Amino acid sequence: MLKRIREDIAVVRERDPAARSTLEVLLCYPGIHAILFHRLANPLWRMGLTTAARFVSHIARVLTGIEIHPAASIGHRVFIDHGFGVVIGETAEVGNDCTIYQGVTLGGVSLGRGTKRHPTLEAGVVVGAGAKVLGSFTVGAGARIGSNSVVTKTVPPGATAVGIPARIISDDVDQRREADANRMGFSAYAITQGADDPLSVALHQLIDHVAEQDKRIDQLLESLERLGVAPPEQSCEAVPLDAGRLSRLVD
Repeated sequence: MLKRIREDIAVVRERDPAARSTLEVLLCYPGIHAILFHRLANPLWRMGLTTAARFVSHIARVLTGIEIHPAASIGHRVFIDHGFGVVIGETAEVGNDCTIYQGVTLGGVSLGRGTKRHPTLEAGVVVGAGAKVLGSFTVGAGARIGSNSVVTKTVPPGATAVGIPARIISDDVDQRREADANRMGFSAYAITQGADDPLSVALHQLIDHVAEQDKRIDQLLESLERLGVAPPEQSCEAVPLDAGRLSRLVD
């Protein structure tokens, strides 16, 4: 137990530049307190003392603002940063070295008793502030969930999911995020500058594509007129594409 407490404190000091001392982490970090309470509640639950286990987790919720069901599986060196409003459901599994920020929900979408209803986070997953991970699927090792995203399906290992509903961002953005994370040593809040919503990226590409097509059509019509060929008649006057305005609307 003492070894795991030392690991928990060490990982906070490693990932949070605001942590200045071991004593400060032990006294002032609610994520540490919530994990310690869970390590008391979880054995009680497994021994069949479910009411006692729920009471311990309830006290932890009152004191820390973090709700972890006593039946949930929490791995080693899990860092709950800030933590207020975090909810981890009964059948959730959180792997080693995961990081969870404030307002995160690892929730279920079904009411079946005795079934796996909550997500599994494999080792090294980072879940950004306010994200909702809902359902009995797996978030692969080393994956990142962007802040305020809503994830309802499997995320591959090492991928980054952002948006509502969450989508996997493109490889080039993911590679930039990995490079930034490697340079900093840790990717806080699972975000990277320039990591746009993939739907927004797709819409920008479509707007640019249509604008380029319009430009080439105008050039073809000009070439036909120079050759003395009359352009085809239009049934109605086309409204010019304002690519700049559409791009601003997407942003």
